[in-house]
Amino acid sequence: GKTTLARLFAKTLNCNNLSKDFEPCNKCTSCTEISSSRSLDVIEIDGASNRGIDDIRQINDTIGYSPSGNYKIYIIDEVHMLTKEAFNALLKTLEEPPEKIKFFFATTEPHKVLATIVSRCQRFELKRISTNLMIQKLDEIAQDLKREIEKDALFQIASFSEGSLRDAESLLDQIFCYSDEKITINYINKALGFTSFDYFFELDQKIKEKDRYFAFEFADKIHSSGKDLIYFVEELTQHFKNLLIITLNETGLNFLSKSFQNKYLESSKNYTEAQLFYILDLLTHKAQIKNSFKKIHLETLILKIIKSKNIIPIDILVKRLIDLEKSVKIPNTKKEENTQKEEDPKKTDEILDTKESVVQKNKSNELEKVSFDLSSKNVQEIKTSKDPAHFDTLVRFTQVELDAINKS
Repeated sequence: GKTTLARLFAKTLNCNNLSKDFEPCNKCTSCTEISSSRSLDVIEIDGASNRGIDDIRQINDTIGYSPSGNYKIYIIDEVHMLTKEAFNALLKTLEEPPEKIKFFFATTEPHKVLATIVSRCQRFELKRISTNLMIQKLDEIAQDLKREIEKDALFQIASFSEGSLRDAESLLDQIFCYSDEKITINYINKALGFTSFDYFFELDQKIKEKDRYFAFEFADKIHSSGKDLIYFVEELTQHFKNLLIITLNETGLNFLSKSFQNKYLESSKNYTEAQLFYILDLLTHKAQIKNSFKKIHLETLILKIIKSKNIIPIDILVKRLIDLEKSVKIPNTKKEENTQKEEDPKKTDEILDTKESVVQKNKSNELEKVSFDLSSKNVQEIKTSKDPAHFDTLVRFTQVELDAINKS
């Protein structure tokens, strides 16, 4: 929409019958010529194709000619593609522009434009259109054309367009050309190559069941369908993002139909917030791999997602460690341990020779006895070590591991 907006500015500057709100009339000679790309006063230049210093020199040579209307307007699209020499050739003109000359620069990468150029321009940031607003606009277009299309199908088109209404309208036009019948979500998936929601909900169920072998079946199904694996990872990321949204806010997916909202709400019960954050972090990292993403990588990824059900969040482990320290009196500093050693030099040896220790109350206030073997080679090395703190570390982290296993 950048170039379209520049044309609207050009119409406003050269229109002979502006309204009170400074809207162009779209009826005068200037407006009609700009709309049909026939205006001699509005010159559009593709910065990607005309990026050299010679092209900019041609612009400088024509600047001296007076416009037939109010202003002569130059619209340079993809201006960041100009060479440094071309920018420098344009700099003098921008510093002292003729009164009847206006420049409009359009780019998706403003950080690549020289700072000396940016400092001499007014900058307007164009934001992406939200999914809800895009769905609303696409629905209006469908109603004007008297075509039926499901709400979930509109969501798929809006998601694929990534905030670009122009791309969304182009996709909608293509879909309407394919069929005169009602457009369903399944039809959209087949026509545009999207993955069906059913695949993702099936994966949610297998994660709940901890079915690790399903990872190979699932990856084989996706790979056999001929889908681009990198794009599939992006779709999978969107699915888990939807799960997180509805976990945080039950009405967060109101742009979907009620049936899909209920499915997402039901699937979200299989996950914790921490698990969803972990999965999204994992998927985001994998999505950055743009090359050589093969079937085996997808299998490994799905396996990790399924195994995420067994992951214990770090905050829970820390809490367990704190509870352990409260229930079991273990020296916290080397100084205290050395003091206790002087008082009772046989104490450490007596503890090390014990094969069953550490009794802790569980949540039901029942006593649970945990056994671990202290006769390994590493323990004997700790036993003969001059630093008793080594034993303190062994006891703490062995108990944490056993406690985690018993409660999982």
